[in-house]
Amino acid sequence: MVQRIPALLLVVLLLLASVSPGLLANKKPPPAPVNLNTATSEELQSVPGIGPVTADKILQMRKSYGAFKSVDDLTAIRGIGPKRLEKMRKYLTVGKAASQSKPAGAPKPATPPKPSTASADPPGALL
Repeated sequence: MVQRIPALLLVVLLLLASVSPGLLANKKPPPAPVNLNTATSEELQSVPGIGPVTADKILQMRKSYGAFKSVDDLTAIRGIGPKRLEKMRKYLTVGKAASQSKPAGAPKPATPPKPSTASADPPGALL
């Protein structure tokens, strides 16, 4: 019985090893590069090599340190080394971060009328 457990464990590990690459290979890459500064977790996960945990790390880094200046900034995340980054690089981009300001084409709010310096009530009027 003691020898069967390692053999069974070996079989399970071999099965997992043979299935995992197949699952990763079937991941369809995004049609256009994903912007690290605006992407959601789901958009990041569309990139080969980025799963839910890595997507969360990217979002946390963006929240903590601000916008990414380069795709190379991802190497600061534990688990993303040079080899992994090179496999993901062609699916990633760094654009302007989503800002709180209105887009350039948005209409500007109307300027409120300036208060007149003349009083509405004539001087000395009783209320």
